[in-house]
Amino acid sequence: MPPSPLATALNLRIKQLIIRVLMLEGVSPEDIPDDGPLFGAGLGLDSVDALELAIHVEEELGVKMPDDAGTRQAFASVNALAAFVVERQPATGA
Repeated sequence: MPPSPLATALNLRIKQLIIRVLMLEGVSPEDIPDDGPLFGAGLGLDSVDALELAIHVEEELGVKMPDDAGTRQAFASVNALAAFVVERQPATGA
């Protein structure tokens, strides 16, 4: 089943955030696979990058990112981070 347009939009927003916040010159959203690792062999991000990214995810996407195992797992991939954001976004509407 293909991802929903909403999920695709969130993944794109996360990729753009990663590129902008971490100043990944020469990297486009298309270069970052949705299910590829962000750390190590993936984009090669490190713990400082994770901290910077967590701050911006909190500010721009409105979710708290406590320093715990669940948050660390959220940085496994763009898909994992998007799922984390969706699960923790405040409910809207009545």
